Amino acid sequence: MPGNGSDGNGSDATEPSGHAPDPPRAAEPDDSVLAVRAREGDEDAFEALVRRHGPLLLNLATRVLGDRAEAEDAVQDAFVSAWRRLPEYRGDAAFRTWMYRIVTNRCLNVLRARRPAARLDAVPEPAAPEHEGSPVRVAEAHEAMRDLAVALGDLSPEQRACWVLRELHSQSYEEIAEAVGISQQAVRGRIFRARRALTEAMGAWR
Repeated sequence: MPGNGSDGNGSDATEPSGHAPDPPRAAEPDDSVLAVRAREGDEDAFEALVRRHGPLLLNLATRVLGDRAEAEDAVQDAFVSAWRRLPEYRGDAAFRTWMYRIVTNRCLNVLRARRPAARLDAVPEPAAPEHEGSPVRVAEAHEAMRDLAVALGDLSPEQRACWVLRELHSQSYEEIAEAVGISQQAVRGRIFRARRALTEAMGAWR
């Protein structure tokens, strides 16, 4: 009947259709909270940190080492080391910065232990966009990436790490110095020499 708030089908016209919205999800704790919990022995908190930062750290290790399998091992070892060293972590630096330092040091150890004949052709090659270039251009791009891989392999471990942290991960000189364990002045020098060496090596592709 008119005026009774019904739409004529026996339902309340003001009743919303569909299901009630799900309650908002609680925000995940930030790194500092998770790190405190992990330091107290909370394995779930540490696993959350691993999930949050693992992909970025694997990207870093892959670029420094040029080998995916070695990078995966390095990051896994770094997280194991971090778990054991959590009592030493007091939050003076961000957890990600602390992990950058551990992963970088692990990568440097791997690079220093390599024989001169270590593989240099495993630097990940970015996929060429389908809408760009002919097969010739794609082949040239892949050849250029192989030359870059060789050029990176000719750098010293510290030069390579500093260059990757600066050019590919946009780290500050202060952050790189802390990660590599050298002074900011030394970082600048290594990046300068790395850039010069790579520019000379890649001169044919400019």
